[in-house]
Amino acid sequence: MNAPMSKSKKKKKDKDKAAPGEKVVTRNRKAKHDYIVHETLECGLSLRGSEVKSLRGGTVSLNEAYAKVRDGELWLVNCDIPEYFEASHFNHKPKRDRKLLLHRREIRRFAEQAAQKGFTLLPLEIYFKNGRAKVLVGICQGKQKADKRQAMKKADTDRALRQSMMRRR
Repeated sequence: MNAPMSKSKKKKKDKDKAAPGEKVVTRNRKAKHDYIVHETLECGLSLRGSEVKSLRGGTVSLNEAYAKVRDGELWLVNCDIPEYFEASHFNHKPKRDRKLLLHRREIRRFAEQAAQKGFTLLPLEIYFKNGRAKVLVGICQGKQKADKRQAMKKADTDRALRQSMMRRR
């Protein structure tokens, strides 16, 4: 006989849920804190075999990573994908530049927007979609200290409001 499931299980937030067929490897949480994201675009990621195995293990760092337009192509720079232990001498360099796969018109549009003063291209998350590695790249603008304080103040008030609503129930 099956026991009834408890109703007190916590549900994940909608923003943390991945779409069906997607497995999120990593998110750049600091980017959302330090930058205002104006627009995002999903890009393919050109990888070697040992890099894919290392990504599937979930060990990747986007802390200092950014995207750069070079010779009409978009490149992911400073993304740290550590070596895959079992790959022996066929391993990759952990911080090598990786090509992002986009159509030319998308690269042109992104390059024009990123060339404006104060804008940069940042990877927001890396995930697998239907077995292929993808990167969500955003056109971002740096926040000032006052903007960060406002965002933290808003988050605190939202949290307090949610807690008071939970107490009322």
